Amino acid sequence: MAAKTLTLEDAKSANIAVIEDGRGTQAVHDMIVAMQANRRTGSAHTKTRSEVAATGKKGWKQKGTGRARSGGNAPPHWEGGGVAFGPRARDYSKKVNRTTKRLAFVKALSERLKDGDVLHQATFEVKDGKTKSFVGQVSKVVTDASLLVVSQGFDEMTKRAGRNIQDTLLMSTAEVNVEHLLKYDKILLVGDAMAELAGRVNGK
Repeated sequence: MAAKTLTLEDAKSANIAVIEDGRGTQAVHDMIVAMQANRRTGSAHTKTRSEVAATGKKGWKQKGTGRARSGGNAPPHWEGGGVAFGPRARDYSKKVNRTTKRLAFVKALSERLKDGDVLHQATFEVKDGKTKSFVGQVSKVVTDASLLVVSQGFDEMTKRAGRNIQDTLLMSTAEVNVEHLLKYDKILLVGDAMAELAGRVNGK
């Protein structure tokens, strides 16, 4: 059975609140920024002059050399010394409240529905677990386009068949997020995925 293109009306019939105006754009931006920031490790760290393993020994005696005084071997301008104004370990994570998360998700899904990029199909499975069979299934839905397949769950054989396909991602309704919805050219909802998303959006 060929995949059917879903509309905003289909989403409304599934009790998913849709956004047809400009609301939610900022929420989507905030959500994407937060997700990208939360992936940053923030582990870049340099040692200051007080942290380096220096002996503190003066470079030369205080007087009589004709050179400027040297107080130790840890200053930044000395080889092996500390780093001035270098990066320090920090936490880049950002928090987004539940209302903003929900608004961003609804807005992203609404825009993809509005653009005709969301499809529906009763089933999506690859019983033999072969990559070739998986590619055949995907080609029935899209050609020359990346695909996000969303379902309540996938059997092990289907997941095995699709794990090496870069342009196609299998994602459960519980795990799919705003970034997933925006990244792929087409989105395929399988079976009762729309109803599951409605429950998630409505907080049930």
